[in-house]
Amino acid sequence: MKFFSGFCLCNEKELFADYLEDREFVVAGFSKGAQIALDYVLNTKKRVDKLQLLSPAYFNYTDKIIKMNLIAFEKDKKAYIKNFLKKAGLPDEKYVCDCDIEELKELFTFDWEKIKHLKNVKVEVFLGEYDKISALKAAYEFFRNYADVYFIKKANHFLRS
Repeated sequence: MKFFSGFCLCNEKELFADYLEDREFVVAGFSKGAQIALDYVLNTKKRVDKLQLLSPAYFNYTDKIIKMNLIAFEKDKKAYIKNFLKKAGLPDEKYVCDCDIEELKELFTFDWEKIKHLKNVKVEVFLGEYDKISALKAAYEFFRNYADVYFIKKANHFLRS
């Protein structure tokens, strides 16, 4: 399995052991890592049978909201990440890695429409009922057209209760 981490995170794969299919030909990603996983699958020449998207970072923010987030990140990166983790439901900072403003910009402006170009790859999407990061209803409405969507009751962005 190939796993891609979320925004400013690393080694958080262990948090998703209950959902991940840790087998050859499976690609998975959490949050921003789901975006990276999709791009990887679309561009690799390697065999991929399944793509697992865990709390994919799906936003419908206005340009104004995106700009406010970018300014807040630039002003105090550490506080921004700490607030993000708290809002996402994981106050533990042990998974935090370095990241930059370009990654944040990519996070908010990713074009999920490219999922339409996947061929012969089973897609699974896992969404938490209490996710305060992604646009949950919009994500569900979008992904249900391309994937098997699993709604985890009472779970946050990290798919934890």
